[in-house]
Amino acid sequence: MISLNLLEIERSVRALSVEEQLWLLESIARQIREDEYTKEQLADAKNPEEQLQVMVDEPNISTETAVVNDEFAISEIL
Repeated sequence: MISLNLLEIERSVRALSVEEQLWLLESIARQIREDEYTKEQLADAKNPEEQLQVMVDEPNISTETAVVNDEFAISEIL
């Protein structure tokens, strides 16, 4: 059964332009590929250090780390 949240997302997507829909579709596909690649890399890692390195190398983690660092930079100034 399709959830109400999913139906609402579908309605919202239909309201987007074709260009925005294509961008969203490509973004979702890229995210899925990255997540699957990371899962495979983690499964292949032999020890916790290798697993940690795989996570650090994952693009979304790098982006999130940069955002967190920027947010805390203000507190370092004070």
